[in-house]
Amino acid sequence: MVKKEGSPGEGYADSDWEGCHYKIIASCGRAKSAHMETVHGEIETPVFMNVGTAAAIKGGVSADDLYEIGTQVELSNTYHLHVRPGDGLIRELGGLHRFMGWDRPILTDSGGFQVFSLAGTGRKIREEGVFFHSHIDGRKIFMGPEESMRIQSNLASTIAMAFDECPPALADRTYIEPSVERTTRWLRRCMEEMRRLNALPDTLNPRQLLFGINQGGILPDIRLRHAEEIRSLDLPGYAIGGLAVGETHEEMYSILDIVVPALPREKPTYLMGVGTPENIIEAVDRGVDFFDCVYPSRNGRHGHVYTHRGKLNLFNSKYEKDPLPIEEGCGCPACAGSVRPDGSRGPGFSRAYIRHLLKAKEILGLRLCVLHNLYFYNHLMEEIREAIRGGTWRDWKEAALRRYRGGAGQSS
Repeated sequence: MVKKEGSPGEGYADSDWEGCHYKIIASCGRAKSAHMETVHGEIETPVFMNVGTAAAIKGGVSADDLYEIGTQVELSNTYHLHVRPGDGLIRELGGLHRFMGWDRPILTDSGGFQVFSLAGTGRKIREEGVFFHSHIDGRKIFMGPEESMRIQSNLASTIAMAFDECPPALADRTYIEPSVERTTRWLRRCMEEMRRLNALPDTLNPRQLLFGINQGGILPDIRLRHAEEIRSLDLPGYAIGGLAVGETHEEMYSILDIVVPALPREKPTYLMGVGTPENIIEAVDRGVDFFDCVYPSRNGRHGHVYTHRGKLNLFNSKYEKDPLPIEEGCGCPACAGSVRPDGSRGPGFSRAYIRHLLKAKEILGLRLCVLHNLYFYNHLMEEIREAIRGGTWRDWKEAALRRYRGGAGQSS
């Protein structure tokens, strides 16, 4: 049974963070669909954020393309933009929205995950922050909570993520417990610095929002305790980090069952770095709003494309003479053609042609596959929203999971 929400005082949250307005429209069990207003436009959830790490989707996808394929939120990375071209340069040029020609919401990752995954053996963790070497030129860099907030303020993203320590999911308790405690102290410092930056007269986006991040590996008691601690800080939104990095899907779902109910339902919940269509559906059913993952663009660059009947490997020889689009009925530019100035559409492209491009190492082949996959993910979220708001979520979910478990994870 769908529950329509939005009566006074129900399903609605404003916080003392200016520019934060989130309202649950409908729910079915723990699954929810919400409307969020930001300084850079509206977001309908559940939503998949298209990952443009260095202010661009890999595969030759422009901001105009993102509009055409139904992107709501673009995600860029603090660490990568700090080391190249530099957040100071981006600020000088008007901020990340102007820099990349995108005027809808942008979420910036804090850089924490990259600092802990790319920095190598030279990394030193201290209470003040992390000392490490750039993966590009080896230069010494220091990043702590204040530095991450200042970089993200220069980028002027819509939503900034707190700087956290991301321990390996399978690390033991002796490592994870002090790490999570440090992440909580860092979060408080992030909050203080973000409020200071938002109050400055020359800040590019004085209504930048800050999401806190829950950590704790796959240890239920630490995850729950940390969720309760950060919930008390009354942030605009909350993320769940440190999953999809080595644990099983069942372990991830078990942690979500513990953590999501402990976070405020009336605020957005973001599951970081997840995932497959099946992962997303299972997480939505547990109350998650926001998702991001490199899978659609990365798989597209390798010729692996998503359909409602499974994932296809276009390098397979059986597609050499296949005249069909990647998926019949798909509205993406690869399958249905791009919209022309007069409103008509150009012809779409066949599997045979796209396979030829991939085999010939033509950039257009990668681009078409990436556009298709991102459209597929964006449209999947639209289907999810419609199912929750239309009261068909349970039936839609079961049918979709049968499809994806029956072959969507396999390339054919």
